[in-house]
Amino acid sequence: MKIVAVKSILKANDQLAEENRGRFNDAGIFCLNVVGSPGAGKTTLLEAILANCPDRSKAAVIEGDIAGSIDAERIEALGVAVVQINTGGACHLDANMISAAIDKLDCDGLKMLFIENVGNLVCTAGYDLGEHLRVAVLSVSEGDDKVVKYPAIFKGSQALFITKCDQLPGSNFDVQRVRDDMKRLAPKADVFEVTALSGKNIAGENNAGDGIAKVADWLAAKAGC
Repeated sequence: MKIVAVKSILKANDQLAEENRGRFNDAGIFCLNVVGSPGAGKTTLLEAILANCPDRSKAAVIEGDIAGSIDAERIEALGVAVVQINTGGACHLDANMISAAIDKLDCDGLKMLFIENVGNLVCTAGYDLGEHLRVAVLSVSEGDDKVVKYPAIFKGSQALFITKCDQLPGSNFDVQRVRDDMKRLAPKADVFEVTALSGKNIAGENNAGDGIAKVADWLAAKAGC
């Protein structure tokens, strides 16, 4: 019987992730790995960010799901290039999956690539995909204790997007607690409070994608475009 150590698997993944990063660098593509729980609002957030892109032809998305293509279809409807990865049960994307997905993208002219990882706050923490930044998404509806409960994914992220902030009125979600917990785990991480959907919040006040323009500007600055 042969036993394959987890460390060996991760080492192989990290080596391939470096190759992916090299491909992105050579092509002038800035890559973000977007992680968060199912229902945190990752796809809705991406839709709002992409809607703020002056030229969507320079952006692409890799969608990771266990099954189905619902999220990919939503992104495609915006006129943005998208590749769907169905893991068939795996709870995370890995560098090999991303390498295969890159081969299906026309990288000519691309400036930014978003990878929407499988909804999970545990397994996704251990796998480098070759991204330049990992951003965590936490929704108000999930509660303000998740940074403490799942420290690895937040500690390894360079930014945190607190989503569904239109639900703050009437909730017991403590934004300052989340900011403090994130500061403790990832002192240099940027934290944004956003509402990706336009319309009226539960307090009856109008919002129009609050905070999204600020996020888009931040991403443009990070990507150098």
